[in-house]
Amino acid sequence: MSLINKKVSEFKVQAYQNGDFKEVTLENVKGHWSVFVFYPADFTFVCPTELGDLADNYAKFQEIGCEVYSVSTDSHFVHKAWADASETIGKIQYPMLADPTGKLTRDFDVMIEEDGMALRGTFIINPEGEIKAYEVHDLGIGRNAEELLRKVQAAQFVAEHGDQVCPAKWTPGAETLVPSLDLVGKL
Repeated sequence: MSLINKKVSEFKVQAYQNGDFKEVTLENVKGHWSVFVFYPADFTFVCPTELGDLADNYAKFQEIGCEVYSVSTDSHFVHKAWADASETIGKIQYPMLADPTGKLTRDFDVMIEEDGMALRGTFIINPEGEIKAYEVHDLGIGRNAEELLRKVQAAQFVAEHGDQVCPAKWTPGAETLVPSLDLVGKL
């Protein structure tokens, strides 16, 4: 069953952000675009490359009104320890959500039950709290923050311009398509 247009369920988790612990709930997600980036575990190998890539591009997400939330089944204390121990993780400014019970990870259907950790799941959520796009990778396949940013921009464009769609490799300012009978078989 697809998660597209599924509303994110109520949740309340602890997070580590910029040297502090804070609580994050569904209410924090509503009202702006969000990206949830689930990853297997702190102190691992592919994960810091992805989270560092997101940190390097975080200002671009902020510029388009999108918050980034990384999520693992580690505790917020482990997130802090990782940030203290790793220069790459230490530069992260977005909230690192702690999901030690796995409730959030299961709600997004990315829990590896036998390991108690998440697959690499990426979810784009609109201001109403609905999943508009998602992608799930196996553990050894890293993601690209710039491609994720492009997908958020496309989702925002489609939400704003309901009569237009974004073709492959679309970037802001590029031509879009207006679906019509005239286009059938012409592309």
